[in-house]
Amino acid sequence: MTNLFVHENPTEGDRLDLGAMERCIGFKERRYIEELRILTKSTAIDCIIDDRFERIIYIIKHGEMGYTIGKGGANIEKLSRMLGKRIEMVEYNEIREVFIRNMFRPAEVSRVSIPDGAGPIHIIITSRSNLGLTIGKGGANIEKVRLLVKRFFGRDLDEIEIEGEEK
Repeated sequence: MTNLFVHENPTEGDRLDLGAMERCIGFKERRYIEELRILTKSTAIDCIIDDRFERIIYIIKHGEMGYTIGKGGANIEKLSRMLGKRIEMVEYNEIREVFIRNMFRPAEVSRVSIPDGAGPIHIIITSRSNLGLTIGKGGANIEKVRLLVKRFFGRDLDEIEIEGEEK
């Protein structure tokens, strides 16, 4: 099994095709997406309700993240008060590696390895100091990434490695 590393000039195989993916968006998710659109005039591609961490995770159309968040996070705060849940946002990108890196923000990811076939996605972060951000409080950040990787790629997330450290 060979690994696929996405570089600056991705090929068609390195891109996500939203039309080919099977995602089920329920009534609640549609309502939350519409609330976001009304409040921010931006487009959410998808929405996940994560009851375990009492949050809503929006996947925002590429290029719309700035005005979706609003000045000083004002739109996120309004939406959070309105819906009574914590709001998290990830900017979509059709280039798979970039999209996965966006899922981890603000943690810095050094490399993303997407194996051919159906193996788990492997992540290498830049330093041990990024590990806390990568995992998040109570594992919230890594769980968000697991949910999104499963939903958009139909795969699992492999263990996270730190660049330059042996397993």
